[in-house]
Amino acid sequence: MVSNKKIKIFILVFSLVTAMFSYYVWQIFKTPNFNMKGDSYAILIPKGADFKQVLDSLDKHDVVRDKLSFRFLAKVLGVAEKVKPGRYLVGPETGNWELLRKMRNGRQDALRITINNFRLKEDIAGKLGKQLPYDSTYIKKMLDSSAITEQYGYSPETIACLFIPDTYEVFWTSSFDNFMKKMEKANKRFWNQKRVNQASALGMTPIQAGILASIVYGESKESAEQARIAGVYWNRFRTGMPLQADPTIVFAWKDFTIKRVTGKYTAINSPYNTYRNVGLPPGPISIPPVDVIDKVLNLEKHEYLYFCAKEDFSGFHNFAKTYPEHMQNAAKYQAALDARKIK
Repeated sequence: MVSNKKIKIFILVFSLVTAMFSYYVWQIFKTPNFNMKGDSYAILIPKGADFKQVLDSLDKHDVVRDKLSFRFLAKVLGVAEKVKPGRYLVGPETGNWELLRKMRNGRQDALRITINNFRLKEDIAGKLGKQLPYDSTYIKKMLDSSAITEQYGYSPETIACLFIPDTYEVFWTSSFDNFMKKMEKANKRFWNQKRVNQASALGMTPIQAGILASIVYGESKESAEQARIAGVYWNRFRTGMPLQADPTIVFAWKDFTIKRVTGKYTAINSPYNTYRNVGLPPGPISIPPVDVIDKVLNLEKHEYLYFCAKEDFSGFHNFAKTYPEHMQNAAKYQAALDARKIK
């Protein structure tokens, strides 16, 4: 007959072993197991990659602390045969179980991509190429293709009007077409019937309103007078007067260091030269903020046909109804430029 003492020892040993085993299982499943070099680390698994490639990449970047437990649990969960492509974030509290389940089920973490005031398609392509799995050359090629841009109702010149400034969540594995469709949906949400009607009341399409907004934003970052500047350009636009917008000249030259637009610059042969060509340029000169688009749609109606930067360099402008009055304002500003030796 087994003595009570032996039974107690057995129970004690069994309890200790169980506790140790439970602790080890807890470590394998739940304990943070990844080296962090910041708030988070993104593991990128391209399409067609197998689990061995994933392990090699993790080893190369010294991401996993306890490699044995990670590999063991991966085998138990069958991740080696079921790993899904995608972007998976690892945080300071992430354990093996959390990450491996995400990889197995394809529950990837979305990218947050911010679209803001890009001037050129090269800028858009450069930003997206740094975050999405296709390079900037490919993106620029797509944005320059009439066959691609026409699918969304734009031309290569106007395609920037598709992008509405905001922060978007996009999966790393999304195709370029899916990304563009996401931009198209956002564009349609922004251009609701109310805004379309506002543009129509001004004799403009949404694309034309976007182009004008890009010019207004190029002229002034001062919210208080953007609607008034929009009113000046609208007066010129509707009466067939050249817009004579300096930001379009800077865009035509692709030289954004130009501070003073003089005759040598306005002589450029370009469809974006609004001194020589009547009407709007063929496309936007930037992606304007949404509030500036709304300033255009709700522009100030007045009789001003001219405006010139104030001589105090405050960022505001002097407005004029007649050309002689405008020339007086321009002379004051030119004198201020000369005094500061700005050419």
